[in-house]
Amino acid sequence: MWKQLVVYGALLAAGTFALQWLDYQRLARMHSGDVYLFLIALAFLVLGIVVGVRVFRSPPPPAFDGNPKAQAALGLSERELEVLQELAAGHSNKEIAARLNVSPNTIKTHVARLFEKLEAKRRTDAIRRARELGIVP
Repeated sequence: MWKQLVVYGALLAAGTFALQWLDYQRLARMHSGDVYLFLIALAFLVLGIVVGVRVFRSPPPPAFDGNPKAQAALGLSERELEVLQELAAGHSNKEIAARLNVSPNTIKTHVARLFEKLEAKRRTDAIRRARELGIVP
């Protein structure tokens, strides 16, 4: 019983495939110009997408190095640089102290030294000057 079902199913599948192939052949002969036009349009679409992606891709931003020459010229220590980065992020003395695990008085001392080295009177002046020198982003 199963053998007969498999044989009939295979014959029906082969017949269906043959009819579809003949229909495709007729369609390809009658509308060959349309098929070629579609293939050319598809090729130009893919080419346009590839070229567009390559042309309009933005270059990666340069890596931020923190201007080591300016840091050395000002004599900034690593800890002062960390405090300056936290200042630029907008944190208060207490928040910076908590982040760096030091006392707020230590942060005040670092901030005062930063003001001297950057020739600033306020936090905003110090941050502006550090950004001009390329020390902080």
